[in-house]
Amino acid sequence: MSGAEQFAAHLAGGVTEVARCWRVIRRDGQRFGFTDHDCTLVFDGTTFKADTGLTASALSQSTGLSVDNTEAVGALSDASITEADIEAGRFDGAEVEAWLVNWRAPENRVLQFRGSFGELERQAGGFQVELRGLAEAMNRRMGRVYQRGCSAVLGDGACRFDLATPGYAYDGAADRVSDGRFLEFDGLDSFEPRWFERGRLRVLSGAAEGLVAVIKNDRFSDGIRKVELWEALRADLLPGDLLRLEAGCDKRMETCRLKFSNLLNFQGFPDIPGDDWVMAYPGRGTASMDGGSLR
Repeated sequence: MSGAEQFAAHLAGGVTEVARCWRVIRRDGQRFGFTDHDCTLVFDGTTFKADTGLTASALSQSTGLSVDNTEAVGALSDASITEADIEAGRFDGAEVEAWLVNWRAPENRVLQFRGSFGELERQAGGFQVELRGLAEAMNRRMGRVYQRGCSAVLGDGACRFDLATPGYAYDGAADRVSDGRFLEFDGLDSFEPRWFERGRLRVLSGAAEGLVAVIKNDRFSDGIRKVELWEALRADLLPGDLLRLEAGCDKRMETCRLKFSNLLNFQGFPDIPGDDWVMAYPGRGTASMDGGSLR
């Protein structure tokens, strides 16, 4: 029998030895295991710790495509979920699995819930997080938007541009950092001004390692490159921390052609008629309105 079948047979017996286990997988790949049992359990390559104090309310599950949500409550601990990691957003959108396990034979278990972290709140010495089921994705709006600018994200499956291409990223440390969002680099003149504007900053070392921010401004003057982020990172960023600046894209066709040589993958509609053309009406001396390109 499979593990699930053996577990079902165990539940059908008169006495059960059941515990709950939760596995949390952050977006940076780190895994955490928790259990409400009084001993640590190990299965599927994950150690589920017993001293974390994580508990979950009853799962709300149903058939069909309705969203199955629940909540989990846990204690902050230096060994697992820390206040600093929550503040930095490292657990935002993390994947979560909830198992019902025979603690005497952990290979006999059943997966009860799979989803992701939703709204996460810190409380006195602990945290409370909403668990969102897989059907939550059905609430997202899907489809293409007809617009002049490109709808793709630079480097994604629609854009297909390789950000590892030489000349489109810089790895180095900032010489000065203020307010967590203003960075200065001395002598970084190998890139044109505004080259990284609308791009991304990735932190490769230090207390903010793994965090990503969007670049608002990128200027170069008097031998100093000044980079401003849209929002301050939610962890300490210090001079000397290794950073990666990635080139930005303003979604225009000209930028796609001249800066990235990626026009074949441009996801915008540059010839779509504007509001003036839509509201125009025939008249003597007006330009041709045969539906041809306006360029």
